[in-house]
Amino acid sequence: MNTVTPRIFVAATEQNDGKTTTSLGLFAALRKRLGRIGYIKPVGQRFVTIDGMNIDEDSVLIDQTYKVHTPLEAMSPIAVEPDFTRKYIEEAHHESLVRRIRHSFDRAAWEKDFVIIEGSGHAGVGSVFDLSNASVARLLHSKVILVTRGGIGRPVDEIALNKALFQQEGVEVIGAIINKVLPSKFEMVREFAGRGLARLGVELLGCIPEDPVLAKPNLGQICKSIRGRFLHGGERSRRQVKKVVIGAMSTARVTDFFAPGTLIISPGDREDILLAALTTVDRNAPDSHRLAGLVLSGDVLPDAPVLELLRNSHLPVISSPLDSYDVASNIHSMTIKTLPGDVEKIDKIQTMIEKGVSVDRLLEKIGIHTP
Repeated sequence: MNTVTPRIFVAATEQNDGKTTTSLGLFAALRKRLGRIGYIKPVGQRFVTIDGMNIDEDSVLIDQTYKVHTPLEAMSPIAVEPDFTRKYIEEAHHESLVRRIRHSFDRAAWEKDFVIIEGSGHAGVGSVFDLSNASVARLLHSKVILVTRGGIGRPVDEIALNKALFQQEGVEVIGAIINKVLPSKFEMVREFAGRGLARLGVELLGCIPEDPVLAKPNLGQICKSIRGRFLHGGERSRRQVKKVVIGAMSTARVTDFFAPGTLIISPGDREDILLAALTTVDRNAPDSHRLAGLVLSGDVLPDAPVLELLRNSHLPVISSPLDSYDVASNIHSMTIKTLPGDVEKIDKIQTMIEKGVSVDRLLEKIGIHTP
């Protein structure tokens, strides 16, 4: 197996702490400094099917954003399908999985100057099939950076726990990045969490502030979450939703909430609300000055004349079988992922990582000194 190409393993203290955000931003920052960057996510738990292969969705994001020039199956060698764990426990095939990961890494590292290895959750994720993040980092001879969420006590406690498991596998944790830090507490977190981590022997390599743009879903993500379908405006599925309002009040009252970026949830038989929403549509206005769209809850559609008006408007309309409360609840509990083509989010992530993470210090910790 290739042990020459420099690499870093990006792990996290919990799911959704920011591994992919960090990997996405680091890719751009490292490419500026080093040239050709490779990427691999050895074990993926969320995947899409491409040409009959189950490929981790984060590998797709990196490939479509940066054109990595590595076969997707090498960037995502193992996709944990729903019955993967049960089958493994019934008949372990550890050596074949190890060979697949090592072979895929060799392909991901081919003609690259550096490789980012993205983990899957905390250090212990994957232990049930003998491929924890800690053991995969050891297999790939990689040092680790840990990504955690904003705060002081929680990040230090959780990094201590994760560091212990990596150490048990003989893997060095070279630093930590604290993500999603409240702007009002940014300087305090950077100082005191940094001091707390230093007591563990872990260097704080960066702090990333929480950004509302990254936390907002788009219409396509919402449509999938609420089991919906676009009746109109599916081509605007990337329109970002900044606010959600349930149309369970009078027309005069609900229009007070018709701000740009607002998604209105209403049964289709509340035609007064639907018509009020249509009156706000300005065909010449940019997306940022428009309502985000409408969700017709309970699969209740308006009468044909109103439905025709909706279909002839510039307002995206989604129909969902869920009632209004469940639609709003699902949206509130969504995990927001950055998707291929989310240009505004990707640009922001790249800027945040370049500004908030000491990339040159990270490289120094693995023996690379940049000019």
